[in-house]
Amino acid sequence: MPAVVLVGAQWGDEGKGKATDILGGVVDYVVRYQGGNNAGHTVVIGDQKYALHLLPTGVLSPNVTPVIGNGVVIDPGVLLGEIDGLAARGIDCSRLLISSNAHLIMPHHKALDKVTERYLGKAKIGTTGRGIGPAYGDKIYRMGIRVQDLLDPGILQKKIEAALNEKNQILTKIYNRRGLDPAKVLEEYLGYAERLRPHIADTALILSKALDDDKFVLLEGGQGTLLDIDHGTYPFVTSSSPTSGGACAGSGIPPTRLNRVIGIVKAYTTRVGSGPFPTELLDETGEWLRKTGHEYGTTTGRNRRCGWYDAVISRYAARINGVTDFFLTKLDVLSGLEKIPVCVAYDVNGVRHDEIPMTQTDFHHAKPIYEEFPGWEEDITSAKTLDDLPPNAQAYVKALEDISGAPISAIGVGPGRTQTLQIRSLV
Repeated sequence: MPAVVLVGAQWGDEGKGKATDILGGVVDYVVRYQGGNNAGHTVVIGDQKYALHLLPTGVLSPNVTPVIGNGVVIDPGVLLGEIDGLAARGIDCSRLLISSNAHLIMPHHKALDKVTERYLGKAKIGTTGRGIGPAYGDKIYRMGIRVQDLLDPGILQKKIEAALNEKNQILTKIYNRRGLDPAKVLEEYLGYAERLRPHIADTALILSKALDDDKFVLLEGGQGTLLDIDHGTYPFVTSSSPTSGGACAGSGIPPTRLNRVIGIVKAYTTRVGSGPFPTELLDETGEWLRKTGHEYGTTTGRNRRCGWYDAVISRYAARINGVTDFFLTKLDVLSGLEKIPVCVAYDVNGVRHDEIPMTQTDFHHAKPIYEEFPGWEEDITSAKTLDDLPPNAQAYVKALEDISGAPISAIGVGPGRTQTLQIRSLV
């Protein structure tokens, strides 16, 4: 059985949790393959809302094995807090598997993340300050501490001491901050080790055997394509690869075993943090989208910047990821608008660009070229099929499909688990 990848096709917050949860009823494994607790998924089941940060959304489905892959950076305190919070609500997390090769976020990562962002001033990236970037930096620098190190107290002690030998110099001598005590850090992380030990596994091997046994594996990323470290709006990006290529590296599943790539795209556009955003609305309409769509970060609570649908970045995401199907979310938010603009190209210093400009400079100067589509007044949250949508809503969906680079196979018309129209099967 091939694996399916779920990716964000914008700047994140597209509603991937809803899509993963819907597919969770038919899949056997759901794998989080990158990012850390700087990302979040919100899932609504009945009258219950669940905010997940490190745990894959499959944890909410009783027959699914949730997996945290090797490409994730893990704050063990946050992870255990999330597990305990779900347990208090009757959600069993005993099936969770954690890759032994995943890297740990350490106290010095969080300390450095916060202080360096402050020192950047107006040039700040918009990081969440949770240590994700420094943890990935140490991974690449080959001085990271991995989940498997929790199982060997001697190795863990040596790695913590080696790391703090350098990091404390930076904290105290460059940033005038207090250094960290290696003994206290070791004691804290050995405490985490006892609770995490039953979950630690060779997840790449387990997933390979699952595919051999005809099991269905769903790979989910955090953030979105335009936040990819290589393919996003650098440097205003995350420190990992949310794209479909990152799914292979972050899970240990080879690309030859991928079958479909489902791109999640919102019926308008949002982003959190700094960086270019051609269709951003800095007016009452932008505020209306924010309030109507409840556009506040799952993890941070920060206001999301809001703007109209950008078909240029959707086409880019379709190309970079090899999107086979789009899942269009939050179409219901647009109900009540008389006209709905859609960005179909950019104007950069008088030159039309149908694709994202090559340079950061040109992208920062890109102005949206809009086409307007008639809106609809009807409430669509109870729609069960495409034909239940008002004609103008159907026409809007068709227009987005024609200009976005892949077919739209599902539509979200509300936050609830059942508020999804499936036009084509996603499995």
